[in-house]
Amino acid sequence: MLDTTVKAPSRQQQLTPEVRKGLLGLGLGNALEWYDWMVFGLLSAFIGPNFFPSTDPLSATLNTLAVFAVGFAFRPLGGVMLGTLADRIGRRRVMLISISTMAVTTLIIAITPGYAHIGAWAGAILVACRIVQGVSTGIEAPLSTAHAVELVPVGREGLVAGVMSFYVNLGVLLASLVSFLCSLVIGGAAMGEWGWRIPFVIGAVFGIVVVYLRRALPETMRPEELSDNTTRAVWTGVRKHWLSVLAIVFVVGAAQAYNYAWNVGLPAAARSNFKEDPTAVFALTTALGVVLVIGSWVVGKLTDGKSMSRWFLWTRALAVPAVFLMLMYVQPGIGGFAVVLLGGSVVLVLNMTLYNVVSTSLMPKNCRGAGVSLGYGVGVALFGGTASYLLVWFQSVHANWIFPVYVAVLSILSIVFYLLARRANGIFVGK
Repeated sequence: MLDTTVKAPSRQQQLTPEVRKGLLGLGLGNALEWYDWMVFGLLSAFIGPNFFPSTDPLSATLNTLAVFAVGFAFRPLGGVMLGTLADRIGRRRVMLISISTMAVTTLIIAITPGYAHIGAWAGAILVACRIVQGVSTGIEAPLSTAHAVELVPVGREGLVAGVMSFYVNLGVLLASLVSFLCSLVIGGAAMGEWGWRIPFVIGAVFGIVVVYLRRALPETMRPEELSDNTTRAVWTGVRKHWLSVLAIVFVVGAAQAYNYAWNVGLPAAARSNFKEDPTAVFALTTALGVVLVIGSWVVGKLTDGKSMSRWFLWTRALAVPAVFLMLMYVQPGIGGFAVVLLGGSVVLVLNMTLYNVVSTSLMPKNCRGAGVSLGYGVGVALFGGTASYLLVWFQSVHANWIFPVYVAVLSILSIVFYLLARRANGIFVGK
């Protein structure tokens, strides 16, 4: 049964200056998270040889992508710890903890000496930073979206989807753009030696700005809600809505598998497996970022005041055939890479704009931080963080067809579990 307390949406409800400033702080935090994570993935072919002992570029890249996946593996822990804390002490404080930790660890990665200077400690420090980042970002995307939905007037969930996705894709675009400009200015050889550190330094400075903005975030949990919301009460709510948590795992997991395949896996395969020119690859991933930034804003405008449920079902169904486009890029050729990368971008932006708000809609407010963060963390860890590694590995063993089948099955399961959860527990924002 659907939640009958949901009001009819109205696009006439205006945002106050306080709400707009809050959305800016939340959105830029999302941009920083995705900037940092995408820079790590995009520069994996350069980071690997610096931190791991290997004379084989493919092995070094796979080692780095494995570390990339390790960070995702700790996201569920972050979701459980910080999500529960957000339901107990409020959203604002946890949002500050998340972004501060991200900025500090990004700086540490930027200044850590390589394997040639400190041996195995280089890889150990890199792994430790990714673990800490995994814990801190386990809450960033799900809680910032929930926080934003709670800030805006009822019925403006489509606007939240567009705004938050805009900033996410802005982070992705900046990661590609900074990587491209660095490679263009100093060249591929210098990027491999020291230039890869520049984007990480920029990310750390970006983090300081976001921390300042988030100091003024409005709190959406009322004092009486916090006083009544014990840890036991939070997890009683999560257990009651276990089917919704399971649905969130697949709603998030399928979108992220598609996303990381396009934004990290395909570029990594282009450089490692097919030896494409890195500057050309970065130029095309930057073009993809432009499509995602503009597209997310357009999708937000189209869905503002509309049914999130209906939009989600249609766009997720489109992902099933769209992911098979990657089978067009199975041999070297920057033209084939461009066709696949940009051809799949339209369906990608549709799915990436809506999935976080759809996930938020499946959990009630009193356990939303813990429930959505748990589902998000598990979904990203199982299916998002491993996507780029699986894609590159399947291509390296000439089994290209397996990955698109895998993502298509995830997409179908996300639709099935969403419908089951909606029928069993209802939805709590949107309609």
